[in-house]
Amino acid sequence: MLKRELVNQVSEQLGDYYKQDIAQAVEIILEEISQALAEERRVEIRGFGSFSVRTRKPRTTKNPKTGKMMNIPARKTLHFTMSKSLKEVLIDEVE
Repeated sequence: MLKRELVNQVSEQLGDYYKQDIAQAVEIILEEISQALAEERRVEIRGFGSFSVRTRKPRTTKNPKTGKMMNIPARKTLHFTMSKSLKEVLIDEVE
């Protein structure tokens, strides 16, 4: 789903608000989530899941094409854990 599709879905459900206002609200929410993650704070959205930043350790690996050893530095990655209710919805769809 694209951001504009999200705005369209929300505007259809709310009806009384302008799409421009809903788009601005979605943008503010996404900016706040991004800012919290940039500060390495955990973001939890009840009924959906939680986002957190994890640091991957540096490692050494071999380039399969050249055979040369490469050092990969430590880096930060985004980790998402889905909520129990979202997991149940996804499992029900499979069955």
